[in-house]
Amino acid sequence: MSRSLKKGPYIAEKLVKKIHTLNASGKKTIIKTWSRDCTITPEFVGHTFGVHNGKAHTPVFVTEDMVGHKLGEF
Repeated sequence: MSRSLKKGPYIAEKLVKKIHTLNASGKKTIIKTWSRDCTITPEFVGHTFGVHNGKAHTPVFVTEDMVGHKLGEF
């Protein structure tokens, strides 16, 4: 079931804040997250996320084709 259009996509504010600090510092580190339901936005492109799969963090490098999908899909 998809999310209501009037609500908009779910984007974890904590991840957005981490991306802004990484962009400001210019570092490329893996961002660990347990938020598999977060929607990928264009500002996530080029970053690597460690998405938790229940046992370990799986590295996911975000490309332009992934925009609009959830982090847990990859």
